[in-house]
Amino acid sequence: MPMSSLLISPGPVTTVTLNRPDVRNAFNEELIRELTDWAEHVPADGSVRVAVLQGAGSVFCAGADLNWMSKMVGYSREENLDDARRAAGMLRALDSVRVPLIGRIHGAALGGGSGLAAVCDVVVAAEDAVFGFTEVTLGILPAMISPYVVRRIGLSAARELCLSGTRFSAARAREIGLVHEVVAAERLDLAVDRHVQLFLKAAPQAVARTKQLLADVYGKKPADVMALTVDAIATQRVSAEGQDGMKAFMEKRPPKWTQSDSRTKR
Repeated sequence: MPMSSLLISPGPVTTVTLNRPDVRNAFNEELIRELTDWAEHVPADGSVRVAVLQGAGSVFCAGADLNWMSKMVGYSREENLDDARRAAGMLRALDSVRVPLIGRIHGAALGGGSGLAAVCDVVVAAEDAVFGFTEVTLGILPAMISPYVVRRIGLSAARELCLSGTRFSAARAREIGLVHEVVAAERLDLAVDRHVQLFLKAAPQAVARTKQLLADVYGKKPADVMALTVDAIATQRVSAEGQDGMKAFMEKRPPKWTQSDSRTKR
């Protein structure tokens, strides 16, 4: 029986593992389909609080699978459009996951692998990890990942790194904002778990709504989103979660959503 391209350890802290270690977790049609399916079906009921995206084996993700790429050589334009839509849909689905998505990066994150890092809310990388938007060195473009990369690292760094396709260190990735924390490889899990615990202290509905709010207000003038922001805070204040959170603060007690934190270790 063939091995699944994606392993999912469900629960309040869900671990999603790219599971193609023999090809350095490179993308193919199956992996794209499975990642999209998972991202589109994360429950909105608060049963999942945080998700960790990682890779099996020696690297996080080395980009596109060579066998998959060999098929593309013979694709028509229409077939290429269909294939690109699926990859773009995967990135959009991951970017829109309602819960915090933590990227655990080790070994290498190249091409689409660096694109995955760009859609994560928090990225923790081993200090020896290598990154790169390497598409132009293969004669193709970092097209589907470009909206997330430019949003994450800015146009200046994107021009430098996407136009050359050069590989760069975890320290450089942190400098430009692609990575949030760099640690020794042996401390990678400890660092990821620290971020998990921080997210678990936050109210799940408030986190989901804040993630959507940030996407909605990004790049907009304050006056243009005033109605949206006013409605967002008023709605959350009168929600059961908002009411409990404010009362818990005033009564100096833990809010209800933290009561199950002892059961949410990875």
